[in-house]
Amino acid sequence: MNIETIKSVYFVGAGGIGMSALIRYFLSKGKSVAGYDRTPSELTERLITEGARIHYEESIDLIPENCRDKASTLVVYTPAVPQEHAELAYFRENGFEIEKRSQVLGIITRSSKGVCVAGTHGKTTTSTMAAHLLHQSHVRCTAFLGGISKNYGTNLLLSSTSPYTVIEADEFDRSFHWLSPWASVITATDPDHLDIYGTKEAYLESFRHYTTLIQPGGALIIHKGLEMKPDVQPDVTTYTYSRDEGDFHAENICIGNGEIFIDFVAPDTRINHIQLGVPVGINIENGVAAMALAHLSGATDEEIKQGMATFRGVDRRFDFKLKNDQVVFLSDYAHHPAEIAQSVKSIRELYRDKKITAIFQPHLYTRTRDFYQDFADSLSLLDEVILTEIYPAREQPIPGVTSQLIYDNLRPNIEKCICKKEDVLNLLSQKHIEVLIVLGAGDLDNYVPEITELLKSRMTND
Repeated sequence: MNIETIKSVYFVGAGGIGMSALIRYFLSKGKSVAGYDRTPSELTERLITEGARIHYEESIDLIPENCRDKASTLVVYTPAVPQEHAELAYFRENGFEIEKRSQVLGIITRSSKGVCVAGTHGKTTTSTMAAHLLHQSHVRCTAFLGGISKNYGTNLLLSSTSPYTVIEADEFDRSFHWLSPWASVITATDPDHLDIYGTKEAYLESFRHYTTLIQPGGALIIHKGLEMKPDVQPDVTTYTYSRDEGDFHAENICIGNGEIFIDFVAPDTRINHIQLGVPVGINIENGVAAMALAHLSGATDEEIKQGMATFRGVDRRFDFKLKNDQVVFLSDYAHHPAEIAQSVKSIRELYRDKKITAIFQPHLYTRTRDFYQDFADSLSLLDEVILTEIYPAREQPIPGVTSQLIYDNLRPNIEKCICKKEDVLNLLSQKHIEVLIVLGAGDLDNYVPEITELLKSRMTND
């Protein structure tokens, strides 16, 4: 099917962050867009105001008439939706063109220079940072992002003139194998999604295969010291990067008074005294990777320096809600043990003398089963841990797999408790909070506005 000639696009699982970027793309192309999602959210409501027709009941009867013509309708689904879903089954049984989100993204971006960011963690921040650097430069770009950019209030950027498309390359369900990158960063390959891959070796092999997809004449920028071995085509240049060493790295790192300045070192240039717009330690490394992509794509040194200073971050990625002398509160999407460890270390770097409390909602039964000891080790870097029940997402419960597995393996002298997410506010109202972070990829973030108000009111009363 030619995407240019289709009239209607129907999304099964319309509320996901990646799906919503595609919805916005097709709306911008003047297509009729409709779809289903399990629950309403702020994102789905915004999509409706932008022109999409979205419903929340699994029912064939609710599929609009103009999405029932298989000759002019493209159906897009997310792997998170069960294959037996009634609407998906209807489209399948009636011979519709049905594609995964990643396949459609691959088709859209095949005719452009894909600037991709892959890796177990750091993808969303690094790709959004790279998109901002290019978008505010003379290079410009189109971008499909895995989070809402705070600079632009959306996860889709459009350019009618730039040859570059920034993409978050997701390894879940081997989605990134549909892409044909011109340049790609690989941030990390800590094993994850073992419900899909089965073994660490299969996970690393998936990344190796991904590197074979980089187009000749392009570039791979890989984090120094990763266990996986790249396998690029001839005429693909491989670079290394990290915070402190590699072809791209930072020097003269200065952290203090809530600010971070660095010098960016590349093989053929150096940009001194760059200020990080979001001053947390992990963004030094994310920034090096993003600046490397922007530099190779043609952004000037001055544009890169300006872009880094004006980057405002991504919703739910080191997302500060309160920051003053009395209390600090932030939300972070970290849901893998390595991400949590990096997140905690970055916070500790900023607030060395304060008590740091985290509320963590584990994401997926399989991930908890596979990594509960690693989660306990990472969370034990904190002063206090509040655990809630596991967020199941697409999964059914696994006997014996609960948050108690993590709780029992936390270091003995840490303050810790388990509670239902509905009881978090009441629990926090009884605690002294200095630095608080909500961690996880589930729905605990829905409580962030109420937690913010609780902490604000306490400041006022104090």
